[in-house]
Amino acid sequence: MPPSVLLLSPGNSLPVPAPGLFTFRPQARRPGGNLTGVVNLGAEIAAKRLELLHKLVPAGESIAMLVGPTDPYTQAETVNVQSAARTLGLRMLLFNATTESEITAAFATLVERGAGAVLLTAHLQLVPRYDQIISLAVRNALPTMFYRGSAVRDGGLSSYGPVINENYRLAGAYTGRILKGEKPADLPVQLATRFEFVINLKTARTLSWKFRHCYSPSPTR
Repeated sequence: MPPSVLLLSPGNSLPVPAPGLFTFRPQARRPGGNLTGVVNLGAEIAAKRLELLHKLVPAGESIAMLVGPTDPYTQAETVNVQSAARTLGLRMLLFNATTESEITAAFATLVERGAGAVLLTAHLQLVPRYDQIISLAVRNALPTMFYRGSAVRDGGLSSYGPVINENYRLAGAYTGRILKGEKPADLPVQLATRFEFVINLKTARTLSWKFRHCYSPSPTR
């Protein structure tokens, strides 16, 4: 999922929420013009999500990664994961899959190639396919790591990412300040500061996986 950004186009009187297709850099805190908002830091924490997934399945040498359509944000997320995989001594199996048939084919291949777990990028186009992905993962006894905690509540094994509702609250506060007359250029882009690591223990039992207290951070839910 691209970072959430509050965008005010030149000449507009109202802020328009829009996705930003960039990875965060320090100079982006004040991008100038009429742009400000809240960055979710999906690509920036992708390596951490892989690290946590590896701790869930330390015996797995191959991890499959489902990515969305290629764009600069997804590319950055993929590069970060591949770099972390080399450090951890893991082999990543990458699959560009967003449609029902593509995901079905991807799972058939990743099972055949011996993937020990499945990591999903934060791309929004994967969200409508979460139910299918969760079903296929459970059917094939594969641990999963999502970006959104909602996927874990729906049956995925684990997730690590920003507390999305908190970012919406921050974006809403900025909207109110802009409506009261403050200029977007005077409001620095905010970074997500609250993250959650979620594990579904029911799914863990289904996968015959036993929770071990060996994580940093510890699961928040």
